This record gives sequence, structure tokens and C-alpha cells, in this order.
Amino acid sequence: MLTWLLELLKLKKQKFWEVKSLDIMTDLEWESLCDRCGQCCLIKLEDSDTGEILTSDLACKLMDVCTGMCSNYAHRREIVHDCIKITKDNVGDLHWLPKTCAYRLLWYKQPLYNWHPLISGTYDSVVKAKISVRNRVINEDKVDNIQRYINNYVHKRKKFKASYHEIYQA
Repeated sequence: MLTWLLELLKLKKQKFWEVKSLDIMTDLEWESLCDRCGQCCLIKLEDSDTGEILTSDLACKLMDVCTGMCSNYAHRREIVHDCIKITKDNVGDLHWLPKTCAYRLLWYKQPLYNWHPLISGTYDSVVKAKISVRNRVINEDKVDNIQRYINNYVHKRKKFKASYHEIYQA
């Protein structure tokens, strides 16, 4: 662990993300782009009529909601079969990634935000910027009936959107 942190500090000094394209980054550089916000591990729904993606407040069963991190990152795809690994080959197709995601930002040739750990030097900056899902989501294992929970969540969101449009389109 200490070796990995030392390597990460070296990478931060080099600002590799400003000079290297995603396709030539090393595995360590690639992994260090993740700000550990946890947003990619939230259950998402797609509206079958519009294709709109709705991100719920339910986290994958492997997420530790107190840290906002995967509790079994190395084996996550063996345990959660629909877990999608973000790669250099698929990042451009993952339109559901948050607009703050470093992979997405660099794919679109945008700079990282100042709160990103590679710039700030700490993962706490992600929490302070209110980007992290830490302590703000519910683990799917804590919900008795996921389908009912999702239906209620969607209903509340659609109701909110309808009232929002009603107010501002008048």
C-alpha cells in the first residue's frame, strides 16, 4: 500500500493527465484518475421511451456507503455480474458517467476539477466538494423490496420534474 501511495505522489508531480492521452496511460495512472466518488456504483435506470438515464440513490451491494468505496474492488465483477469495468476502450460509450468523472473529462479533452485528488492531494476534497456519495446513499442490501423502492424513487423524481417544468415553463 505504501509503495502505491509513493507512486501516486510521483504521478501527481508529473501531471501525466495533462500530457498523456487515456490510451497510453499505465494501469497505475489509469486507476489514479478515479476520484472515488462512488457515483458510477449507483443503480441507474433507463427510461425505455426516452433513453434518459436516471441515477438512483441505491448503491451496489459491494459499496461501503460510509467510505463511498467498493468493499471488494479486485473481485467486484465476479460478484456483481453487471458491474461495468471502465476501460480505455469503453469510456467514450459510457454516457451515464457523471459529468465530473475524470475518465469522462479527459475523454472529452476537459481539465480535471480543482477538487480532484490528483490536484488537491487528498480524497477528502471530493467529499468537501459534495461529489462523493459517501454517507448520502443506501446500500441495495438494506432495502427489503428493491423493485418497490425503485418505483417509489422514480415516481418521486418524475413528479418533481413535472412540477419543475410546470413552474418554469409558464
